[in-house]
Amino acid sequence: MSYSRLGPRLAACLLNISEARNKEIVERVAKAAVYDKQGGRHEQTTVLNIFRDFDYNRSVLTIAAPIEKLGGAVMSACVEACDLIDMEQHSGVHPCLGAVDLVPIYPLCESVGLGECGLTARGVAEGLTQRVPGTSVFLFGFADPPRYRSLVERRKELGWFKQNQDLRQVQTDLGAPPSHRYGLTGVGASPYVMNCNVTIATRDLAVGQRVAGDLRGSSPGGVQGVQVMALPHEGAVEIACNVESVQGGEEDWTSYLIQGERYSYPPAALIASRVSELAGQHGVRTLGTALVGFTPQECRGLAERALQQGVAEYWRQQRPVHM
Repeated sequence: MSYSRLGPRLAACLLNISEARNKEIVERVAKAAVYDKQGGRHEQTTVLNIFRDFDYNRSVLTIAAPIEKLGGAVMSACVEACDLIDMEQHSGVHPCLGAVDLVPIYPLCESVGLGECGLTARGVAEGLTQRVPGTSVFLFGFADPPRYRSLVERRKELGWFKQNQDLRQVQTDLGAPPSHRYGLTGVGASPYVMNCNVTIATRDLAVGQRVAGDLRGSSPGGVQGVQVMALPHEGAVEIACNVESVQGGEEDWTSYLIQGERYSYPPAALIASRVSELAGQHGVRTLGTALVGFTPQECRGLAERALQQGVAEYWRQQRPVHM
């Protein structure tokens, strides 16, 4: 295993694929990250968690490995997903553009830099478009020098938030023009981003959109680092949050270091409390909060444990985290 003087140089990918209703397909993609086609083990790689959502028809796979090994594991999973998922057959309420929709690379250890994660992400992007002809990629974050545009910036530019986006109008960074078969894949690197979803007891999407707008970090009184959508979900509305790690942040937020720089993120309990307050202004209560996957610290700890124990399919030991 690759080590610095402080321990293994770990990184993670929260791979987003546009399939959740077929469990076999999702698990085949996960296994491709840790086994080769003959069933041989990809050493020093593990899949920590699989989150599947039927309504969204979207799954998030948490893949962890030393940074030098992560790119190959993620690449294998992406190739398998492209082989198994056809965007022409896809339906779901969550916005998406690609069979492999999002490939974000995050450092888990202080000794792993964002630039290094960006190079790994760029390698995945280039390799995918070479190994799967017809695939298309846009880059973001530290895989997008010299502009380093954020994921939100790129998604807005490309119309990711629009329904029935005409892919023929999209300008890609790598690969072929977007096809109906594979769609468009976002690949990049940034400090760790968590997913925290709060369900509110209404079917009125307009109420959810107002709550999301007030919660969003760019809004006055919003929560810094939080990007939000309101989506219909299981007969209610889900306030779906991307929780970014930001430089500095509030003193009471949980923090960690990337090459000596302090990053922190708002806790899920704060987000849930703020959603409850905002929804209450519309006479709506909250039904529950789910953290999709792990905090950065949890992800690192579980990755170290899984790799020390040699467990490839660590997700089989996991349960969803509810708060």
